[in-house]
Amino acid sequence: MTTVATLLARKQQLLERLQDNPGPSERDEIQRLLEQIDAALDSLERARTCHGNAQ
Repeated sequence: MTTVATLLARKQQLLERLQDNPGPSERDEIQRLLEQIDAALDSLERARTCHGNAQ
């Protein structure tokens, strides 16, 4: 599985956990993890775009 696919799968799992109406501390942790995943996906996209422009 690629890094992007792994991140997207993890993001989907976290979004499903949010639907289970977690407590405030768990919700905060899930939100923090989602932000990290989004940042990683953004970074990978920027790297892919930059690499594509260099060719």
